[in-house]
Amino acid sequence: MKRSTGLALLALVWGLMAPPGDPGPRALAVGSSGQMVLVRTERQLPVTGDPIWELQLHLPGQPPRAYEALVGRVRRQDGDRGRLGSKAPLPRGRYAVTEITPVAPTDDAELGRFLWIGLEPSFATARRGLGIHHDPSAGRGRRSGTDGCIGLIHGNDLLVLGDLLRRSGTTELVVRD
Repeated sequence: MKRSTGLALLALVWGLMAPPGDPGPRALAVGSSGQMVLVRTERQLPVTGDPIWELQLHLPGQPPRAYEALVGRVRRQDGDRGRLGSKAPLPRGRYAVTEITPVAPTDDAELGRFLWIGLEPSFATARRGLGIHHDPSAGRGRRSGTDGCIGLIHGNDLLVLGDLLRRSGTTELVVRD
């Protein structure tokens, strides 16, 4: 990534500018809320066979937005989604967004280098430490996929999503599949 692009992305994350094609903060009233929905698609990454999931963002008065993601590991898609350490996709249900923070240079490289969006299940499960982050290894061998989090395939999507969540006040995710 070029330095100027990196600075523009950081400005976007911290709300200093709007994403390309987005009219900006005035078009999205703070506290207007909305909902994220996670669904599995029929598509797969060509090299690794990882199933592609879609993280949808529904905001009142806005067209829906969708972001491609990997959830869990390719061989763990049918694993026990409620068991801690299963590396399976998140269990079905509702989650609260708990935090949106930058990924620190000392964090695990598999969290990408952009943001961490924390998620807390609104139901009983052994799964903890779940969130949304960039998957820098998507489609690139055995590290492709996540340990159970939602790993957006494109890092820029995570920056846009984080900014939209902050500005809209969206605090809910529903995992459907």
